[in-house]
Amino acid sequence: MAQYRASDSKREQFRRYLEKTGVVDSLTSVFVSLYEQQEKPANALEFVKQHLGAVGLTSADTETLQQEMNDLRQRCAHLEEENKDLKARLQQYEPASEDGGTAN
Repeated sequence: MAQYRASDSKREQFRRYLEKTGVVDSLTSVFVSLYEQQEKPANALEFVKQHLGAVGLTSADTETLQQEMNDLRQRCAHLEEENKDLKARLQQYEPASEDGGTAN
């Protein structure tokens, strides 16, 4: 009986660990998403892997990609603004022709 309680205690500690680290919430979310799918995927395990992000990326990879994406978005916004400014400057030197196009 004592071994049963020790095993039960370890199981409870492990359950608390999974809850504390967010594993239970993540798995529950994925399972709910799978349950709510109109057409169930042929490979449920692959569905779970994809939705957990377990396709070979570590959290460091994910953070690096997130940072790169943010940097690229900022660069894109900067380039769009620069493009807008250059078009406005070009319009000063090449006014639109009568048909609405720009002069060659």
